[in-house]
Amino acid sequence: MSKVGFIGLGIMGSPMAGHLIKAGHEVYLHSRSGVPGELIESGGKACDSSKEVAERADVIIMMVPDTPHVAAVLFDADGVAAGLSAGKVVVDMSSISPVETKAFAERINALGCEYVDAPVSGGEVGAKAASLTIMVGGSEAAFDKVKPLFELMGKNITLVGANGAGQTCKVANQIIVALNIEAVGEALLFASKMGADPAKVRQALMGGFAASRILEVHGERMVNRTFNPGFRIELHQKDLNLALSSARAIGVSLPNTATAQELFNACAAHGGGAWDHSAMVRALEKLANFEIGQHD
Repeated sequence: MSKVGFIGLGIMGSPMAGHLIKAGHEVYLHSRSGVPGELIESGGKACDSSKEVAERADVIIMMVPDTPHVAAVLFDADGVAAGLSAGKVVVDMSSISPVETKAFAERINALGCEYVDAPVSGGEVGAKAASLTIMVGGSEAAFDKVKPLFELMGKNITLVGANGAGQTCKVANQIIVALNIEAVGEALLFASKMGADPAKVRQALMGGFAASRILEVHGERMVNRTFNPGFRIELHQKDLNLALSSARAIGVSLPNTATAQELFNACAAHGGGAWDHSAMVRALEKLANFEIGQHD
């Protein structure tokens, strides 16, 4: 069994770390909000700092919200880099800037360690079910070392390319997810305003070419009005900011991504930054002055 570190134990990180503990690995844990008691009870070992995690573990996994958080976990005075010794592997499963990822990798490589970017898709449901999609950037050798750990947390695991490729793939994923949420929201809003039962419309569409994971999971959220996260709008805003800023830098226009971001911005302006991203439909409902499922 491996000595694994896990830093960042929020909605996603906590169940992911739990799978590693259940598989019998020696797991060292740290989180700025404290280590959940259930992870300690199941055999995890709490550490006082990211540095301590890096000192005790051979593979160090991070799952934190954004690029600055990864930078802090890695390079603060009591961060991962301060506790590394040659031959260890640092794995970032957060969703952050592909450009910064490459720079982080260079700094970790200079310490004689491997760096792997491995962002995930599947949300809280996928994290709990160990069915995450994992998009990996790094060397073949590093990928081979950590793949058995990934297999405990996810199902669809792909080495996309060198460092940064995993994060680039995740940004592409978030573009597709946002635009699908918008499409499902428009469709169910239209159907409901026309007087059709949105739950039955969704059920009918699930058997046709419009079927999708978004229609299945988030369409149900829209119909049932269950917008507790899940995956918070503010995090999807962050990911689309990465998409739009990167696209601007390489001279690519992403017009519908920009529209999706504006709808998320409208939700955030109404206090919805912490709503599930399926709640993008609420911005569409404001524009229509009609809510899915209501009756005129």
